[in-house]
Amino acid sequence: MSISGVGSRSSLTVQSLVDMRAQLDELQRQLASGKKSTTYAGLGIDRGFTVGLRSQASALKAFDETITQVDFRLKVAQSALERIGDISNQVRSSTVLGANVVSNGSTIAQSMAYSEVNELLSLFNTQAGDRFLFAGRAVDKPAVDTFDHIMNGDGARAGFKQVVDERRQADVGGPGGLGRLLITAPTATSVQVAEDAVSPFGFKLASVSTTMTGATITGPAGSPPAASVDLTANPNNGEAVSFEFNLPDGTKETVTLTATNQASPGPGQFVIGATPAATAANLQTALTAAVGKLADTALTAASAVAAGSDFFGNPPQRVVGPTFTTATATVAGTSADTVMWYIGEDGPDPARGTATARIDTQITVSYGLRANEQGMRWVLQNVASLAAVTYSQTDPNAQARANALNARVNTNLNVPAGTQTIESIVTELSGAQGALGTATERHTQTNNTITDLLGQIEGVPTEQVGAEILAMQTRLQASLQTTAMLYKLSLVNYV
Repeated sequence: MSISGVGSRSSLTVQSLVDMRAQLDELQRQLASGKKSTTYAGLGIDRGFTVGLRSQASALKAFDETITQVDFRLKVAQSALERIGDISNQVRSSTVLGANVVSNGSTIAQSMAYSEVNELLSLFNTQAGDRFLFAGRAVDKPAVDTFDHIMNGDGARAGFKQVVDERRQADVGGPGGLGRLLITAPTATSVQVAEDAVSPFGFKLASVSTTMTGATITGPAGSPPAASVDLTANPNNGEAVSFEFNLPDGTKETVTLTATNQASPGPGQFVIGATPAATAANLQTALTAAVGKLADTALTAASAVAAGSDFFGNPPQRVVGPTFTTATATVAGTSADTVMWYIGEDGPDPARGTATARIDTQITVSYGLRANEQGMRWVLQNVASLAAVTYSQTDPNAQARANALNARVNTNLNVPAGTQTIESIVTELSGAQGALGTATERHTQTNNTITDLLGQIEGVPTEQVGAEILAMQTRLQASLQTTAMLYKLSLVNYV
C-alpha cells in the first residue's frame, strides 16, 4: 500500500486559503468603504458607464464654479448700476427744489451734482476681484480717467470745464452776446434777424409769426437764414410778434414782444411810436435786449448741455478756435489735446458681448459692460453739465440761467424716449442672472441623479456584505481546521 505526499495538494489547499482570505479582506474593505471596488475594472460591465457619469459630474462642477464667479460679478455690477440710477434720481429731484445761487458760485443742485460726478466715476471703475467690470474687454485697467483730469484737464489736454467754456463762447458770440444773431434794420420800417454764419452754434431761426396789423413777415430763408418784419403801418396796442429759435441742445425758445401805448414798456414789450419807422426802431431795441437776455440764460444753459454731449461723445468734439466767438465748426478731439474720459476697451460690438461665460454644455451668458454705453454716459454727461457751470451772485441773469439749466437737466434725467436707461441695462443683466439660477437648479438635479446612479453601481449593501463576511469566515474557519488536521497526518499516525 502506497501513501501519496502532501506537497502538491498542500499547495492547492494553501492557495485556496489565501484566496478565501483575500476575499474576506475585500469584503471587509467593502463594508468599511461602502464601495464595490477601488478600481473601475472591479465594476465589470458598468465601468464605462461610471467613467461617463464621473466625467459629467466633473464638468458640472466646473460649470458651477464658473456660475459662482459670474454671479458674484453680476451682483457687484447690479449694485453699482442701482447706485447710478439712484444718483440720477437724486440729482433730478434736486433740480426742482429751486436754483438759488450760494456764495461759492453754485446752486445747491450743482453742489450735489459736483460730488455725484466724482461718485459716478468711482462706480464706473468698480472692480470684482481682479476685474474692472465697466471697461469692456480691458478688465485689467480702469474704465475711466480721474475726476480731476476729466473736469479740470491734464496739462495741455482740455477737461470738461474748458470744453463747456469754449462751447459757450461759440454759442453766445462776441460783444453784445446775441447768440450769433445779427439784428439790423434793412429799411427804416423793418427789423431783420439773421444768423451770422452757417454753423452749429448759437440760435437757429425756426419761425417768425405776428398778429400785428400792417406787418409783413419774410423768411426765415437763405444761407445763413434770415427773417424780417416790415411795418407798413403802426400795430394796435396788445398785438405781438414772436420769434422762435432752435437751441444747440435740441430745445426751443420763443421771444414774444407785445406792442404797447405805455411810455415805459415792461419786459417783453415795445412802444408804438408816432410813425412805423419809430415803432420799428423800438421793436429792434426791445428784440435786441430780449435776445441778449435769452442768450445769457437759456442759450448758455443749452450750450452747457450740448458741451456735455460733445465732450462725452466718441470721439469728443471741440470747437475750432480760437477765436471761439466766431467759430463755425467742430473738430474731433485727440488724446493729445483732450482728456479721454473713457479709457476702457471700446470695440464696435455690443457691450454685453465683451464678457461671456459658458454655464452649461449648450448655454453661454453675456454680461459685459462699458461705462460709455449710452445709458451710463447719459447720466454722467447731464450731471457733469449741471456741475460745470458757475455763477456770480451779482449777475442779474444768474438766477434765470440756473433755472434754465436745472430744467434741461431735469428733463434729460427723466430719459427721453429712445435713449437707453440704466434700468434697461439692469434688466439685461437680470436675464443673465436668471440663466445662472436656472442652470444651477438643473445642475443640482443632474448631480443628484448622478450621485444616485453611482451609488447603485459603485456601492454595496452593508447587510449583504455582512452576511457574506459571516459566511466567508465560517468557510475559512472550517477550511483552516481541515487543513490543520491534514497537516498532522504521518505514517506513524496512520499506522
